[in-house]
This record gives sequence, structure tokens and C-alpha cells, in this order.
Amino acid sequence: MTYSIIGTGNIACFLGNRLVTGQHHCAGVYSRNPTAAAALAEALLADKSGTIEDVTDEDADICFLAVSDGAIKEVARQLTFDNTVLVHTAGAVAIESIAPAASHAAVLWPVYSILKNNLPDHRDIPCAWEASTDKARRYVLETGHAVTDVLFEAKYEQRKWLHLSAVISNNFINHLMAICEQVCTDNNLPFSTLMPIIEQTFERIKHTSPLHAQTGPAIRRDSTTIDRQMALLEKHPQWQKVYEAITASIQTPFRNSAI
Repeated sequence: MTYSIIGTGNIACFLGNRLVTGQHHCAGVYSRNPTAAAALAEALLADKSGTIEDVTDEDADICFLAVSDGAIKEVARQLTFDNTVLVHTAGAVAIESIAPAASHAAVLWPVYSILKNNLPDHRDIPCAWEASTDKARRYVLETGHAVTDVLFEAKYEQRKWLHLSAVISNNFINHLMAICEQVCTDNNLPFSTLMPIIEQTFERIKHTSPLHAQTGPAIRRDSTTIDRQMALLEKHPQWQKVYEAITASIQTPFRNSAI
């Protein structure tokens, strides 16, 4: 199957590399930045590269719109596909956002944090898909199987909630780790000291519900420790708000339970 890609960011690089490995041929790479498009096209052994204005119907069997969420509608307005299947790669964007641009529309969203300078080399990457027609379903599944071993159908109403969960479980937790790193740095402590407990946290929830694995001063309602730690964060009011909000959220499910 031939494919083209609009975009040159993290997802574009990831999909392009996976599809090349899966013996799918890249017909073209397109971007607002023609230099970046040419570089990715060369890496993917693509037939051509160019700007979005160069994209035409039937250039490829399937075209991946791998741009930022906010740019999807804007770019789709510039496309008219009667035959090529148009696929966007966002979790929190409805398939209807590209439907006016293509007779056959689909979604393929990797539920994973991907950086093009550190692409994953395994296939255990859950990918949600959705399709507007039978042809779109067949094409997105064929290319999806080249990307991952974990494909599942998810409509927008499901994907938007999964996307929210992904933001909290990945982006928010990463930010909390950044706070911890700064706290350690400010107090001449090695951040690496926290690695065992961080690893323990994620290993534990593979086998136990996070709700039931909760420990710490919040669930114990240890107000003395909580007050002392809030005081430690006095010079960082934003961190104080985070600490206070998460503490309250932890305590809510256990409000009526005995300690």
C-alpha cells in the first residue's frame, strides 16, 4: 500500500518509519516547511516532497494528517480527496473534523508518548482507530497492523476520555517528576534516589488497582505531615496548590472510610 504524510513532527516520523519497515511505500511527505518535508522524505525513501498545496487526490492510497490538534481542521480545508483515505492521528479530535475533506476518513491514534529523537522499537503501543467507511476501515487497519500489535476501535466519545486519562497519567505525572527533580536539585540531593520508589509505583499498579495501592500522609489523614510539607513549599505557591489539590483528591474516595 502507498501512503503519504502531511507533517514532519514526532508522530509523522514514527508512522513513517513503521510503515517503511512494514513494506509500505511512501509516495510523498508534505509540510509547511519544505526543508523539513524533504529531509523526512529522504529518510523514508519517498517519491517526492513539498508543501500542503502540492497534495493531490490519488497521490497515495492513504494520507496521514500528522499535524498538531489545532491545525487539523485548517489543513483539512485545503484538501479534497475522493479516493485517497484521509487519516488524522489525534486522540481528542473528532473524525468529523476531516470528513468534509475526504469521502473516506479515519483516525489512527497511538496512545503513547513519542519523541522522534527516541522512537520506540517495540510494538506494544496501543493504537485507537475509527473509520467512516468500509474502505477507510480496511486501509487504516492494514496500515495500523504495520505500526502496532495492539489495535482497538474507539469512537470520539471514548477517545476524548482516553486522551484525558493519557494527559493525566503521562504529562501530569511527568510534570510532578520535574517538580521532584527541582526539589532535589535545590537541596543538593540526587534525583536518582527517588528512582526505586518511582519504579515501584508503576510496577505495583500492574497488579493492583491504583486506588487500593494508595499510601502516604493524605490517605492516612496525617495533618501534621501535610501542614509541614505545605510549609516547605511556601516559596513555591503553584506547587503548594498542586500539593493541596492532589491531597484533597486522594482523600475524597476515602472520606467515609476508617483509617
